[in-house]
Amino acid sequence: MKVSGKVVVVTGGGNGIGAAMARRFSAEGARAIVVADLDGHAATRVAEEIGGHGVLTNVAVEDNVKRLVRETIAQFGNIDLFCSNAGVSLGLGIDTPDAGWDKAWSVNVMSQVYAARAVVPHMLERGDGYLLQTASAAGLLSISDPSYAVTKHGSVAFAEWLAIAYGGNGIKVSCFCPMGVRTNMLLDSVSEADQAALLENSVTPEAAADAVVKGLDDERFLILTHPEVLGYMNRKVSDYDRWLDGMRRYQQKSKTPLH
Repeated sequence: MKVSGKVVVVTGGGNGIGAAMARRFSAEGARAIVVADLDGHAATRVAEEIGGHGVLTNVAVEDNVKRLVRETIAQFGNIDLFCSNAGVSLGLGIDTPDAGWDKAWSVNVMSQVYAARAVVPHMLERGDGYLLQTASAAGLLSISDPSYAVTKHGSVAFAEWLAIAYGGNGIKVSCFCPMGVRTNMLLDSVSEADQAALLENSVTPEAAADAVVKGLDDERFLILTHPEVLGYMNRKVSDYDRWLDGMRRYQQKSKTPLH
């Protein structure tokens, strides 16, 4: 898929990876970019920078997502690419309160369900469309804090389901699983003393956006910032127990938070 000339929606587009995606889609010549974020000022700032449209949106509320889709179609005629990119990490351990689990579930999984409910009928009617689901390497490797890893597992599973259910109906699906991107979410998850070790193998949001554009161009389901993640997945399939032992060692070495 070439982004040039397309209408694109990016949730969580006010900061981090989402903002970098919006800027890169603009550089690729997208016809219109709608930047949606819970931080309306951030969404507007990024949108004004790229000549897009900023929209205050709480993706954890289905009516907000429906309105986002409805108003985008009304203004621009269609949606070619919907990027469900909004996400939240709490950085807490197994004692994460129920409210925290609910928040992670609402933002990391249900927001993507709401988006699909709203935009898939439009794409089916057109016989064309692309869904980019931002999950995380945590959803493949079960690292990071539990509510994040578990809900990102759910995000990956939902992306797989969408690809299976609608891949034969003109709707393409990619699942973006970044690992170690230098955003506030990453930096806020570790102590200052551990940041140097964590950042050593990380990439910039701009590099993550580059990976997204390349993955969309190739129409690949799984898009990664770190190719070694695929190697970890291959080991998981071949020897689950050995993989679990390797993930324990990896998490200790990388200083990824484990509470």
